[in-house]
Amino acid sequence: MPRDEHDPLDEHPQAPWWWGIGPVGAALLCIAGIAWALWEFLGSGAADDSAAGYQGSKVVAIGLVLLGAAVLKRLRSRRSRAHEATDRQHS
Repeated sequence: MPRDEHDPLDEHPQAPWWWGIGPVGAALLCIAGIAWALWEFLGSGAADDSAAGYQGSKVVAIGLVLLGAAVLKRLRSRRSRAHEATDRQHS
């Protein structure tokens, strides 16, 4: 049974702000976090404000986790499709 694009199972009312942004959004999140952290550490004049650089680093970490999860999901689905194909050939 194909799932609808707006399936109620995909809705998570208690989900964090980064829920479901996908691999492209995760990559953009990493790039934005790196730019933010570099701006704070290198470009900003406030040397004492390390909290903003820390926040940028957290954004990078969230993006990397989401990107890694998307890659693992893709690899697992590819492996299961290959396993199904070999099962069909042996049947």
